[in-house]
Amino acid sequence: MTPGRLHPKAVVFDMDGLMFNTEELYWEVGSELLRRRGRQYTRELCDAMMGLQPQPAFQTMIDWHGLSETWEQLAAESEEIYFSLLNRYPVQVMPGLWELLDALEKAGIPKAIGTSSRRRSLEALLDRFQLQGRFAFTLTAEDVRHSKPHPEIYQKAAERFGLAPHQVVVLEDSQAGCRAAVAAGTIAVAVPGPHSRHHDFSQASLVIPSLADPRLYQLLGLPLPSENLHSRM
Repeated sequence: MTPGRLHPKAVVFDMDGLMFNTEELYWEVGSELLRRRGRQYTRELCDAMMGLQPQPAFQTMIDWHGLSETWEQLAAESEEIYFSLLNRYPVQVMPGLWELLDALEKAGIPKAIGTSSRRRSLEALLDRFQLQGRFAFTLTAEDVRHSKPHPEIYQKAAERFGLAPHQVVVLEDSQAGCRAAVAAGTIAVAVPGPHSRHHDFSQASLVIPSLADPRLYQLLGLPLPSENLHSRM
């Protein structure tokens, strides 16, 4: 933040890898999908698909391995695998999420979710952690025409808030997501996970190791949470 500049007025959260540790779950899904076809799901392919909506993501997989199915067929099978694993997979919230949500609500700063995942996946995770109702709105793959790194999803988020893009902070864990946030004119904050530490986040305004980082609180004009942090399942 430059001296005298007002603090941001809203926050948009990405979901997978940012709010929830679902990236390893998606790794299992992709691995099983390709195992059934005698192919291998590699980190390189995972990186190429990360942050994309279903159509471009699965088209990337098709092109990568020369598969004969349509992206719709792969997406449907992937969704079946995902939900068969979800209930027994140890999905957890990412460190600092609960405290950040509490701090934003206490300060009256509205928040939303902008994810490339489908709404069914989003709602399943929000229900699992009783997060329904804590966001002003949510945007999913069904709500936009263009996939990240296109800025559409974050442009729409700023419009829904009734704010200029530069008044909105976007929290992202992938290179494609950060590029989308920057292209939309928002304040891009990168929170890389183990799956994305090697991504290029040079365009981000801030790169932090977790949602608990004090620099994020400073950017948002929030007091730091108590050191005696509570935990939730």
